[in-house]
Parts: sequence; structure tokens; C-alpha cells
Amino acid sequence: MASNKLQINLSATVPENLFDKRLDQCLAVLFPEYSRSKLKEWILAGFVSVDGEKIDTPRLKLKSGEEIVIDAEQEVQVTSEAQHIDLNVVYEDEHILVIDKQAGLVVHPGAGNHDGTLLNALLAKVPEIDQVPRAGIVHRLDKDTTGLMVVAKTLPAQTSLVEQLQARSMGREYEALVMGTMIAGGVIDEPIGRHATKRTAMAVREFGKPAVTHYRVKEKFRAYTHLRLKLESGRTHQIRVHMSHINHPLVGDALYGGRPRLPKNASEHFINALRAFKRQALHAAQLTLMHPVSGEEMTFKAPLPEDFVTLLKDVREDTKINGIDI
Repeated sequence: MASNKLQINLSATVPENLFDKRLDQCLAVLFPEYSRSKLKEWILAGFVSVDGEKIDTPRLKLKSGEEIVIDAEQEVQVTSEAQHIDLNVVYEDEHILVIDKQAGLVVHPGAGNHDGTLLNALLAKVPEIDQVPRAGIVHRLDKDTTGLMVVAKTLPAQTSLVEQLQARSMGREYEALVMGTMIAGGVIDEPIGRHATKRTAMAVREFGKPAVTHYRVKEKFRAYTHLRLKLESGRTHQIRVHMSHINHPLVGDALYGGRPRLPKNASEHFINALRAFKRQALHAAQLTLMHPVSGEEMTFKAPLPEDFVTLLKDVREDTKINGIDI
């Protein structure tokens, strides 16, 4: 394990409108690119000085014209090796990176996946990202879910993106193929927590964290439905758990859907196509965010991957062959 020291050097003069405000309140206004908790941590650690005097209390009242200096040292742990892995980059500048993640790519190293992850790939593509916690990864997609993810290349960008996620202002839309024919769209508002007996699974739990999923029907088939979904929250496995909860689990989702349900009179070709699709049919199709520095609203779109397009074609053909008019 390597350890990097990230040097933070900031300075500002207290303006008149912040006269008699507390130090922590002033810092939040003067340095909005850093989280309030991080600024308070720096104060308590003695990294902040006012007119040359080190201050370790957030409650100090300030006067206009006083000079604030922050000389902080942040330790960043680098526990993974850089590995060259092809990434589909949708957008990149000096602050953020947006990728269209492929199926099979794990986001973070963990049990059974010590390397070959998105984090390893980011360390190779953007070496300086090792100075950002978790290599700038602020949200994740499951291993076999495809689609859009944004990564912060700097600490201020990470702070902004995390705040957008927490404020639910970052828009994330998905496409999924679920089992059963759904008549109309709707909203699922059910809390999600760790499954009572399955360590790796989540479930709708009475005392879980709030989770809201909106969905609408894009196309109906005789035994399946193509959905567009939008998240208000971002719980682990949220779409997979919510759709299973209303008895419309995602096609290919062995964890939450159980054994594949084959429709009656399905052709051998269609049965083989379903069995060959060995992942959940879920794709992060659209991502909307405010750029951490410019404040510009940005929307990114990613087309369905080839295997998903082929699956929809086979499902559509199955409906046509069986003479069902949806």
C-alpha cells in the first residue's frame, strides 16, 4: 500500500458581508468547492490560520479584512495498481471523465475482484487521480450493468458531484427489459436495506433507506416489457430490487429474478437467446449533471449495447411469431 500526501494551499480575505460570522461558516462560503465536513476537519487539525495565527475552533467570529490561510495535508491511500484496460470515454476535460461502462467490468476492487476493475483502469488512464479518494469514483454500476458513469478527476470536482448525488439533482435514467407485460408506468417508493439472510443481496425492508424509482413503458411484448426508469435515490441494486418487489424482475437477473421464466410456445431459437443472455438487462442510458466548475448543465446519452439490442429484437420476433398484438 502506497501513501500519497495531497497538499492543499488556499487563501482569502474575509469580505464585509461575512463580518461576525463563524470561521466554519466563512470557509463554506469562501471555499465552496470543499465540503463543510472537510473544512471543519482542517480547522480542528490546526491547518487554518487567521492573520497568521493558527485557529482550531470552528466557532471563532471573524472580522472583515482578516486574512485566512489554509495549509492542509491530506493523506490519500493508493491500494490498487494501475492497469491498462480499454474504456469507452464519452467526455473528458481536466475536471471530470464520463464513460460508457461495458458489461463485466467491476467498478471497485473487492472480494474475488482484486484487479481488472474500473479503478485500476482509471489509475492508468489518469495517474494523478490517485490523489482523489476512491480514484474519483462517486457512484457505481453493478458488474453486469452497462452505461454511463461520471468520475471526478480532482478533489473539488468530487465534492461537487457527491453533493449533487446527495441533493438528488443528478439525473440518471436507465433502460431495462423485465419479465411480464406491464400495462402502464408508475412509481415505486419502498425502502431498501441489506437482505435478512443473503449477504450479497438487498431487499425491500421496513427500516431500510428511502428509495424511489420512476418507470414508464417503452414497448410491450407478449411476456416482457421494455422500460425507461429514473432514480430519485441511488441505493445498491435499487432498480433490480424494486422491479423484483413488484414481481417484474429484470431478464437475466439470477440474484433477484430466480430461474428464467420461459413463455409458452417459445421457439428453440428464442429459448437459446434468453439462456445466452447471462446478465441483468439493465443499461444506464442517460446522465445529467452540473459541471463542477463551469456550472453548465450537461446531458450525456449512451446507446443500448449490442447484446441488449439483439435481445430486444428476439423478444419482438417472439411476440410477432405468436400472433400477439400488443
